Amino acid sequence: MIRRVRVAWPDPRLFADGRDAVRILAVSDAVDPALGWGANRDALGRIDLVVGCGDLEPAALGFVIDSFAAPSILVRGNHDTGAGWSQGVHLIPGVARSGVSIRGRLAGGGELEVLPFGWSGTPGAVARRDEGAAWRDVLGARARRAIRGHAGRPFIVISHAPPLGAGDAPDPYHRGFRAYRWLLEGTRPVLWLHGHTPLASVPWRVTCGSTTLVNVTGAVLVELVTSVPSRTMEA
Repeated sequence: MIRRVRVAWPDPRLFADGRDAVRILAVSDAVDPALGWGANRDALGRIDLVVGCGDLEPAALGFVIDSFAAPSILVRGNHDTGAGWSQGVHLIPGVARSGVSIRGRLAGGGELEVLPFGWSGTPGAVARRDEGAAWRDVLGARARRAIRGHAGRPFIVISHAPPLGAGDAPDPYHRGFRAYRWLLEGTRPVLWLHGHTPLASVPWRVTCGSTTLVNVTGAVLVELVTSVPSRTMEA
């Protein structure tokens, strides 16, 4: 089941080319079976950007990117390691550097600022968290945005793990990062996409102030629109 959500984007320049929405397909953690069927992919329509929030094999990511012929931005998760990843990494365009914002190119033209954060810690079967690494990524990101004069611009965050207390789970393994929570409250991104947290344990969509946070485990179609977002839809 491919979930859908609409989020209001405050800057009309994103839609200057006449499009009524920017459509992002975000995936992570588990292959959504619905994407295996051509009819389901066709029903999604135009995709302007594919986002990968970690813990998917390169072959699965490559399939999604190729199916929609769209630009992509990817971060690595805590399980994105080992022989399976190394042998298939040539199938994807590459992963984003944590804490360094990207002016993501959209299908059909236009740009969207995306701030990526891969897993902060030791990857592998027993992935140890590193809150210090998360803080280094976050502080560097905020400083770079300020230096470039981007501090007041709307942007999106993509990460593998969520912020603390905003889409995470209470168990230590799926607890969010405190550094991310600081960034969330201090910069108020319009949208935060993440994976890592099992869908059965928490709501898949939460809000914190003006930010919409979406757990994209499986697949979620996000539409950025100029109007007030409609109710969450599932299809």
